[in-house]
Amino acid sequence: MNVVLVGAGNVATQLGMALKNAGHEIMQVYSRTGESAAALAEKLECPYTVRLDELSDKAELYLFSLKDAVLPDVVASMKPNGGLWVHTAGSMPMNLFKGYARRYGVLYPMQTFSKIRAVDFRSIPFFIEANGEEDMMLLKQILRGITEKVYVLPSEKRKYLHLAAVFACNFTNHMYRLSEKLLEEEGIPFEVMLPLIDETAAKVHELSPAKAQTGPAVRYDLNVIDRHLSMLKTERFKEIYRLLSENIHEEAK
Repeated sequence: MNVVLVGAGNVATQLGMALKNAGHEIMQVYSRTGESAAALAEKLECPYTVRLDELSDKAELYLFSLKDAVLPDVVASMKPNGGLWVHTAGSMPMNLFKGYARRYGVLYPMQTFSKIRAVDFRSIPFFIEANGEEDMMLLKQILRGITEKVYVLPSEKRKYLHLAAVFACNFTNHMYRLSEKLLEEEGIPFEVMLPLIDETAAKVHELSPAKAQTGPAVRYDLNVIDRHLSMLKTERFKEIYRLLSENIHEEAK
């Protein structure tokens, strides 16, 4: 298919490369930031633009990978055409396209992406929906060359999927950062945590998170908890530790 990428961030970069590798033609890249648009266009060997009014109207698929805050405004600024308009956002409804495009849908890859780190799309679940059955089948066909895991999920359900992903990914990674800060203060390299992190992630492939939970908070060992609290140097750290420990204990009960 002929594809126009509206956006040049992390998702657009990785998904654009995956589409190209699957045999689709990336016709054009748009980003309001010229540097980002040019960098992705070079990788995809296609032209780019920083102006919405210069977007081609000949593409079969328009893939919007933008921040939630700007997505509605960009959609509203687009000229209507006959292509299928699809966004990749986890928490935005499909119907934001209503009134602007005749054919539209969602293609949400549930994974964390970075421009500089390649991912194996074959293991990534995609959650799709469309306002017509033919376009639903078309999205499945497009993804057939990229992943084996495609699920139909309406916007109302997808927003809870995105919320759960924030807990499982973004908040978890922030815990890594707090761990890193504690270690930095004592001159200990963060890499010593990697085997523990790997095993923690591996366990939930075999056990439920509830059964995999360990540590002083599960048994509410106040001797250890109070000692840890006394070692933390800021009230914010103490608050986070206390809140998480209490919640882990409540879940364990």
